[in-house]
Amino acid sequence: MDFINQSSKQRRAIGLACATACALFACTSALAQASGGYPNKPIKLVVPYPPGGPTDIVARVVAQKLSEQLGQSIIIDNRPGAGANLGAEAVARSPADGYTLMVATTAHAINPALFSKLNYSITKDFAPISQLTAGPLVIVATPNLAANNVKELIALAKAKNGEINFASSGNGQSTHLSAELFNAMAGTKMNHIPYKGSAPALTDVMSGQADLMFDTMLSAMPFVKGGKLKAIAVTSAQRSPVAPDIPTIAESGLPGYEAIAWNGLFAPAGTPKEVVDQINAALKKVLEAPDVKQRFDAQGFAAQWGTPADFGKFVQSEVDKWAKVVKTSGAKVD
Repeated sequence: MDFINQSSKQRRAIGLACATACALFACTSALAQASGGYPNKPIKLVVPYPPGGPTDIVARVVAQKLSEQLGQSIIIDNRPGAGANLGAEAVARSPADGYTLMVATTAHAINPALFSKLNYSITKDFAPISQLTAGPLVIVATPNLAANNVKELIALAKAKNGEINFASSGNGQSTHLSAELFNAMAGTKMNHIPYKGSAPALTDVMSGQADLMFDTMLSAMPFVKGGKLKAIAVTSAQRSPVAPDIPTIAESGLPGYEAIAWNGLFAPAGTPKEVVDQINAALKKVLEAPDVKQRFDAQGFAAQWGTPADFGKFVQSEVDKWAKVVKTSGAKVD
């Protein structure tokens, strides 16, 4: 009888030990999955612009390489509309788990001042991960414009006083506000004509319906090389390696001028720091890859990795900068 009781006690003890071990294993597995298991399913990358444009091109290059680094597929989700705000609103409302990300642009730093009502805040509703690219715009003009450099353009714009028209890809876009920054710093009054995209705007500049445009190098340079447009200057602080013969605005008549077009990666606010840091570390490898640098260089962009903290500071500085330009220009979109 004692032997039976002892065996029964041993079986209960073994069963309890097994149950405890299983519980501990399950708990450990759950913790491992939560902390080190990211990503364990596909990631959605929202692009708030149509397919085929500069931002979409950057997003697809990054998505392919980042997928290789993280070991999960990354699905591009183009959500254009409302000045790039529709996609941003969708991501701001998404779960903060690292499985929904967004490629943002200069427009997202401009929009807080431009739109009277926004359903998101780029500085409060998003967790910055890293900048991706930076690149200048280029001033391109109809070939018969009586100005071949910045000094001549400023003199012509002052003499014409409101008769020089500049096209843009849309009200409030970087192609618009970069020219307004030029107006403010140069004391000129060039007249803004907004279009629905760069293509129709460039078409009218080439035909002389508009005098000039501040546009991305990706869109404009093929027409410069084809002789249909003439390049006056780039908007960055340094010359572009893509077109080193084109001077900067700052060096050729307007000291201190600088405006860049950039792309950056964001997650919804509240995304775990461990996840943000993991994506950031993977991005560093992606953006340092020679083939990625070459792809971006060919499009007039420079790969631009940074820490989440540095990118957050940069975005805030861009928001502050463009708010002043919007206020000075009086531009508004509702």
